[in-house]
Amino acid sequence: MHAYAVELSKELGLRAEQVEKTLALNEEGATVPFIARYRKEATGGLDEVQIQAILDRATERAELDARRDTILRTIEGQGKLTPELRQALQRARTRTELEDLYLPYKPKRRTRAAIARERGLEPLADLLWKQEGSGKDELAARVRPFVNPEKEVPDVEAALAGARDICAERVAEDAGLRRTARELCVRKGRLRSTVAPKKKGEASKFESYYEHEEDLSTAPSHRILALLRGEAEEMLRINLVLPDDEVKGTLAPRVVTRPQSAFSRELRAAVEDSWERLMGPSLESELRNELKERADREAIAVFGMNLRHLLLAAPAGPRAVLAMDPGLRTGVKAAMLDNTGKLVETATLYTERGQAERATASRQCAALIQKHKPELIAVGNGTGSREAELFVREVLKGLGVQVPVVSVSEQGASVYSASEVARDEFPSLDVSLRGAVSIGRRLQDPLAELVKLDPKSIGVGQYQHDVDQGQLKKKLGEVVDSCVNAVGVDVNTASPQLLEHVSGIGPTLAKKIVSHRASKGRFSTRREILKVSGLGPKTFEQAAGFLRVHGREPLDASAVHPERYTVVERMAKDLGVDVKQLVGNAELVRRIEPKRYLGAELGELTLRDILSELEKPSRDPRGDFTAPAYREDLQKLEDVKEGMVLQGVVTNVTAFGAFVDVGVHQDGLVHVSQLSTRFVKDPNEAVKVGDRLTVKVLGVDLARKRLSLSVRAVTEGTPAPSGGAPRVSRNEERPSSRGGGKAPPPKQSSAEPFNNPFRHLKR
Repeated sequence: MHAYAVELSKELGLRAEQVEKTLALNEEGATVPFIARYRKEATGGLDEVQIQAILDRATERAELDARRDTILRTIEGQGKLTPELRQALQRARTRTELEDLYLPYKPKRRTRAAIARERGLEPLADLLWKQEGSGKDELAARVRPFVNPEKEVPDVEAALAGARDICAERVAEDAGLRRTARELCVRKGRLRSTVAPKKKGEASKFESYYEHEEDLSTAPSHRILALLRGEAEEMLRINLVLPDDEVKGTLAPRVVTRPQSAFSRELRAAVEDSWERLMGPSLESELRNELKERADREAIAVFGMNLRHLLLAAPAGPRAVLAMDPGLRTGVKAAMLDNTGKLVETATLYTERGQAERATASRQCAALIQKHKPELIAVGNGTGSREAELFVREVLKGLGVQVPVVSVSEQGASVYSASEVARDEFPSLDVSLRGAVSIGRRLQDPLAELVKLDPKSIGVGQYQHDVDQGQLKKKLGEVVDSCVNAVGVDVNTASPQLLEHVSGIGPTLAKKIVSHRASKGRFSTRREILKVSGLGPKTFEQAAGFLRVHGREPLDASAVHPERYTVVERMAKDLGVDVKQLVGNAELVRRIEPKRYLGAELGELTLRDILSELEKPSRDPRGDFTAPAYREDLQKLEDVKEGMVLQGVVTNVTAFGAFVDVGVHQDGLVHVSQLSTRFVKDPNEAVKVGDRLTVKVLGVDLARKRLSLSVRAVTEGTPAPSGGAPRVSRNEERPSSRGGGKAPPPKQSSAEPFNNPFRHLKR
């Protein structure tokens, strides 16, 4: 059994054999999506989250063991590795425990204790540490032999000072004492922020944190990151207020065990000096790092959840779309896309440069609509979006046609426009027009279009530029991979950026697949994918179930893995039909007797998945698209009044609440305290990115462009349009993130919804 299997199973609440098999499959090259979907019998039905947790913890353990081996070799090389120390190091289960044990042996700069040792005061320090002797005269007599002016120890006090320095370092480096002090600090420490001296009296977005203090153990991630940003911008000073007296009062009796000794006073002084000069500052630095790491983990988890819901928003599907990237002075960039996302025509419409040019723009827009008959119109939600929407509605009214106009987030569209991916797709197209194409394609298929972007530029995170970038990249990469494989990819139409996220493929093979497709033509079966250079049987095993081929083999367009085709063929034969007749025929599928096909090679979990897929092949887990409806009389923030009840779409969920687009170009904040009539600790318990909400306007601050909303007020007072339920449905369009970079107020109170200095920090 794998070295970590039993231990990890206890940590994660799983069976050891589940952990063992998962680790074994991963070592054989199996990916998380593949293991979760096609090796359920082996893992006992573990999902992707559980599998990823196993792999992450195994990696952490491997890194811990590597560090342990390094420490053991280092201490052994010093000739100081005792059997007891070796055993203690082998028992250590966290990096902190390891480093505490290693601290006395760690190479360090020339400290006061090191200087005292050079002066021959280590034996005197041993006397202090053992606390021998009881009389003051005896103390002086024992210290006098260590007085040596030639070694800069001119008198008894100088000798005692050096011995205290050595003892202070021993206290600071004792693993047990550090653990005790650390636990006290975590439990009773406080996080405090004050205004930087040179910024006193200066107004800023950090004003509410000029004098702020809260418990270290309960400080929420968003507040920690906000405070750290304030410190980075030199507006705030942050320090940890540790329980100094309590720590010293707890450590002293553990070190000074013979208070009647002549040396007890000296040793007690050494303990106090150790805390104030060595251990305290060291633990403060350590706890600050741990605080940041915890905040990073929580913020990254929030970003990951938001990204998942955004990527899995329902696509509008194969519908012709007229996409508009709004602009005022520079004009509205329009791109007409056919139902496959192919660009067929572009135009620049100058709608805000006088009546003459607006009339010309109206004729151009009307011509586009009459010629191509779009089924949807996508309008980017950036500057000029409401004006563009009003313009296109006027054109539609003039034509006497009804086409849904959908607001689409353009977060990251400019990044895409200037990217190498966009240049490859549209080498001769103007950068601004590329943005319009991206907006339209986001409506047709959010997942396929958004994978072309760095997830950080999509705008559904919280302080994403402040957190650990390596951890963020890893997490977001896992989310994108999971979403792509959950939906499946049409190998004949997918971009290389989409294909590279398919289980087992990666960027290099993705480009080879697209190149092969371009030179040899469409793939007619899954098996033909094996003809791609560099794509072997192992990669095919990992990828095939997630790739869709619409051709002569009906199962190739389903999530049934090729390794299970023979089972389906047996089922069809037993029913007296061919496979083509069976796939998608719910009545025939219900006539299958599952027990006939169970065996050593096929378990109940996988068989259930096969039958489900046969009943509804190529089922898209993203649901059905419905265009959201905003009030047309609300064009801008000035149109919104306190007390209004509006429909909105959740564009971002943070640790302190949810941002909602109500169609006025400024996302409003529903603070966590206003999300429900019940207590909500984590906003993700109540809402997700893309949800439709009915909200009541609590306040409008035009000066600072802030909108305060409430779901709770709707439930308690005004009936919701959907029959009283504040949460209407999952939104199926690409949501907006225009509320950009806000952070919470220090307290969960909606009494003063606009007192938050961090609302407009860049996320």
